[in-house]
Amino acid sequence: QVQLVESGGGLVQTGGSLRLSCAASERTFSSYAMGWFRQAPGKEREFVGGISWSGDSTYYVDSVKGRFTISRDNAKNTVYLQMKSLKPEDTAVYYCAPDRDYTAGRNALNAWGQGTLVTVSS
Repeated sequence: QVQLVESGGGLVQTGGSLRLSCAASERTFSSYAMGWFRQAPGKEREFVGGISWSGDSTYYVDSVKGRFTISRDNAKNTVYLQMKSLKPEDTAVYYCAPDRDYTAGRNALNAWGQGTLVTVSS
């Protein structure tokens, strides 16, 4: 059974920072790269970036490159998304998901957690 629990969202002003966490079941976490996704109100879910299983490699879409950093702690089965210089357009529900390719942006198990809401005020 896939378990994904995102946390750390909240309300932040433009230019602020937040760190999101995603705890996954051990079986899921130990076998996959991990990706972060987001869904803004009225829009489709989009890929934000990913991290390889080892944590040595990361990938970001252009809109967040230089502002977001993904890391993971395999001992804790947790992946993180550090966000800085936040903009109103970053407002969305953020999700993590296992991926076979950290650059692909495809949910390998088609399972989603509840997500965590990030709201950036202008």
